[in-house]
Amino acid sequence: MSKARPLTGIRVINLGWVWAGPVVGQTLAFLGADVLKVESRQRIDMLRTLPPFAEGIPGPDRSLSNHACWAGNGSISLNLKEREARQLVLELIAQSDVVVENFGPGVLDKMDLGYAELCRAKPDIVLLSMPAAGLTGPLAHVRTYGLSLTSLTGLDSLVGYKGGGPVPFENAFADPMAGIFAAFAVIVALHHRRNTGVGQHVDFSQQEAVLQMLGPAYMDYVLNGRVGGPKSNEHPVAMCAPHSVFPCLGDDRWISIAVQTEEEWAGLVRAMGEPSWALAGEFSGMAARVANIDALHARIAAWTAQFDDRALAETLQRHGVAAAPVLNVGDLLHDPHFAARGTFVEVEHPLGFRETIYGPYVKLSGTPAQVRTGPMIGQDNERAFRGILGLSEERYRDLIDRKVIY
Repeated sequence: MSKARPLTGIRVINLGWVWAGPVVGQTLAFLGADVLKVESRQRIDMLRTLPPFAEGIPGPDRSLSNHACWAGNGSISLNLKEREARQLVLELIAQSDVVVENFGPGVLDKMDLGYAELCRAKPDIVLLSMPAAGLTGPLAHVRTYGLSLTSLTGLDSLVGYKGGGPVPFENAFADPMAGIFAAFAVIVALHHRRNTGVGQHVDFSQQEAVLQMLGPAYMDYVLNGRVGGPKSNEHPVAMCAPHSVFPCLGDDRWISIAVQTEEEWAGLVRAMGEPSWALAGEFSGMAARVANIDALHARIAAWTAQFDDRALAETLQRHGVAAAPVLNVGDLLHDPHFAARGTFVEVEHPLGFRETIYGPYVKLSGTPAQVRTGPMIGQDNERAFRGILGLSEERYRDLIDRKVIY
């Protein structure tokens, strides 16, 4: 059986930056694509400036965020302010299959790298554009990061304590989610090209991808006319009660519990030893539990606080209750389930240190992914310009000396 991964032989020129664009490259690389991230020391990508740094030594090649979030991407360094650099990009695109970018609309056109120009270099090229709100419409030119995308989509309006204002997401979770979604769009476009010989310009709106997380609130508004708001950990449309995280023994240890059916409620009551309060009429039936949810949650919190989170989760699972410990990052790295699945892997960085990064989130039985740490700036220059493009040693060195390759 061939061990070639599904996208072996596909080359991707990744103009994406920060997190969302490089995650597209990461996902495609897990599937076997050769991904060359285009960047430059003229303008260091901001993700390379984020701590923590390997061995505590700052530097653009030592950011652990970069090593994890860009895993699988290669790197070529070109100063795209220079016309010759843009020409080199086009020459590489002529020998590639996919181009990825997450700039604002029109930025590629200003660099003479718009879709029409790319098609002149490679008629069947697949270009993935993933601006914040798409290539058309009144918000086409809006500038965002992952944090502001959760505000623009309304997601932040649903997060927070009941009766209070919104509490925005503390991290740019929109970025990796959009990146993985967008990689699927690339695969669909490549499948279409294989069947028809025709490339695509994929207009991928990060805003519309994030909107998928608002399904329940959206349907509640359409069907019932209710505008959702912060509800702490209660179920967004009152389909579960209890539905929250509850304290456990230890420092900042918690368990999540969600009960949707009467059978599950009966399982929870049995696990609690059938206390008299749980058998009272105010908690009999879903409607009653929803109406008295604050009192219900307080009662359950007093009970869960007596137990270890993992042990209690196992007990509740045996009684048919959806329950899980609330893991922190340290827990994740030592969790036996994640260890067994290779969710986090230790790799050797070219600078000589070992580090733990994400393992492949796409796992294929016959063709396992190879995990490489995020690249050093320009680590693939010689392979790209001398190997793929066949530049002479003299021209290659001249481009470096003049900081076209930089």
